[in-house]
Amino acid sequence: MKRIGFLSFGHWGNVEGSHARTARDALLQGIELAVAAEELGVNGAFFRVHHFARQQASPFPLLAAIAARTSRIEMGTGVIDMRYENPLYMAEEAAATDLISGGRLQLGVSRGSPEPARDGARAFGYVPADGETPADMARRHTALFRRALSGAGMAEADPRYAGGATGKLPIQPNSPGLEDRIWWGAGSRATAVWTAEQGMNLMSSTLLTEDTGAPFDQLQAEQISMFRQAWAAAGHAREPRVSVSRSVLPIVDAEDRRYFGLSALRENRDQVGIVDGLTARFGKSYVGEPDALAAELAADAAVQAADTLLLTVPNQLGVDFNAKLLGSITAHIAPALGWEASRG
Repeated sequence: MKRIGFLSFGHWGNVEGSHARTARDALLQGIELAVAAEELGVNGAFFRVHHFARQQASPFPLLAAIAARTSRIEMGTGVIDMRYENPLYMAEEAAATDLISGGRLQLGVSRGSPEPARDGARAFGYVPADGETPADMARRHTALFRRALSGAGMAEADPRYAGGATGKLPIQPNSPGLEDRIWWGAGSRATAVWTAEQGMNLMSSTLLTEDTGAPFDQLQAEQISMFRQAWAAAGHAREPRVSVSRSVLPIVDAEDRRYFGLSALRENRDQVGIVDGLTARFGKSYVGEPDALAAELAADAAVQAADTLLLTVPNQLGVDFNAKLLGSITAHIAPALGWEASRG
């Protein structure tokens, strides 16, 4: 395990016990948690993106603010729903954010997950072309986004206003290398193979939209193996990155036990359910004493197969609590997985 990061869903709401009562709270606390995580040596600060919900929706202002407040930690998304995105405007935002960060941006993108709005992308002005599915549209948007990041020409120059230039103009600014730091959130083995063929890094979550009866970690490890085989077969020059997400909640004091003691009893096994009409297998939560969690994660086949572990955090419990949670993991659990803190 080379890197660990946190993954925040960015929830906010005026409910009992929440430290993130407003959208402003959630945004500012996301910045402060990234700063605290960097001080602990954590490698990444990642945020889920959801529209029409009380969660993070427009990630680039947040990521740029984190970039300006930190110097080492990666910042990214897990994941941006590409059905909603204007690929060229997103490429401009992403490049600007990456330049502010000095090349630390890691963007997870995908078709997206179930959402509160019915056909929400249509409200943003995006409708699949004839014969396209919404997933096809997301992939088309992603291909154009990646071309724009690569510096390819996107719009015909007008010599009158382009200093006499002709041909197609690229978007500006451009941040070289960012196109190699795009990840696809794959929910199945077949999608992981497609991701490798496209030359994107693999971001695998806490669920897969298929169920073979195998334990979740083994099914996910098979997904990662298929991705790496397809990557090698495609002949890409660089080494890919692979992340998995886990809910890891060490219990080290009475506060932790009050919040998560019951979770240790009811969430210690995989779950099977229906997502978007497909049978899905959900990974278990890791809740308990740090030594026991270290042993369990060391036996998790997918955690061992990945190079990056994203730790989902209960962001509504506030910065202090989540910094303590990450501190417990970095001190007592992550070193057993072969991880070393980032201090450079």
